[in-house]
Amino acid sequence: MNRIKKAFENKKAFIAFITGGDPDIETTEKLVIALTEAGADIIEIGIPFSDPIAEGAVIQEASERSLANGCTVDKLFEMVKRVREKVDTPLLFMTYINPVFVYGKEQFMKKCADCGIDGIIVPDLPFEESDELSYICEQHGITQISMIAPTSEERIKMIAENAGGFLYCVSSLGVTGVRSEINTGVSEMIQKVKAVSSVPCAVGFGISTPEQARDMAAVSDGVIIGSAIVRLAAEYGRDCEGPVKKYAREIKYAMENKNLCRK
Repeated sequence: MNRIKKAFENKKAFIAFITGGDPDIETTEKLVIALTEAGADIIEIGIPFSDPIAEGAVIQEASERSLANGCTVDKLFEMVKRVREKVDTPLLFMTYINPVFVYGKEQFMKKCADCGIDGIIVPDLPFEESDELSYICEQHGITQISMIAPTSEERIKMIAENAGGFLYCVSSLGVTGVRSEINTGVSEMIQKVKAVSSVPCAVGFGISTPEQARDMAAVSDGVIIGSAIVRLAAEYGRDCEGPVKKYAREIKYAMENKNLCRK
C-alpha cells in the first residue's frame, strides 16, 4: 500500500502545508518532523514561486521570504532526502507548473522519486492539461493530485473518475487564506465525487480553527490546513517549531473528537 493511500485508512487525514524554505531550509526540515510527531498524516511542502496566483497574502509573503533567503528547488530536494530518513509520512510538493518546466519535467519527477516525494499538486495546471505531467509522474511513481472547486460543476465527474491519491476539494472561491466562516456547498461537492469514485476527498482553503477542522472532517475524508501554519512560521520565525506543533496537535485532536466545542 502506498503512503498516501495508507494516510486515509480508517481515519480522517490531517494534511498540513508549509512553505519550503520559510524561514529557512533547516526550519522547514524541523517542521516536517514536528508536524509528523503532532499527528499530521500528510505534509505538503510548497515550492516558493514568484507568482503564486492561487495563494493569499500569507503564503505569498512566505514565498517571497523563502526566495529572498536563497531557497531553491535543489535545496528542497536535498532537505526532503534528509528528512525522509527520519519520517515515513507521505510528503507532497505543491508547485506551479513554471518551476517544473524550467527544471525539466523528466528531471523534476526523477528527483522527486529519488528524494522520497510521494505526490505533486499543481494548482495552475487545469485537469484538461494534466497529461503534461501524468505520464512522467506514473513513470516515476509520483501521484498527481487533482483539484476541484465549487465552480467545477459538470467537470467534477470527469476529474473524480481520473483522480489519484486523493482529491483536493477547494472549500471556497478565491485564493488560500484564513476565513472566519466556510459556507460553500462542500457536502454537495463531495457527494458528487462519491457517486462516481471512491477516491478520498480532502477539503482545503480557509480552514484554520479546530472547530472548522472538526466540521470539515465530518463531511470529508481529510482536512488541509496551510495559511494558519504558515502564519505561525511568519510570527515565530526560527522558533516556530513549538507553536506549530502545539497548533497541529489541537487540530488533530479536534478531528478525532467530534463533540469538541459543540454548543
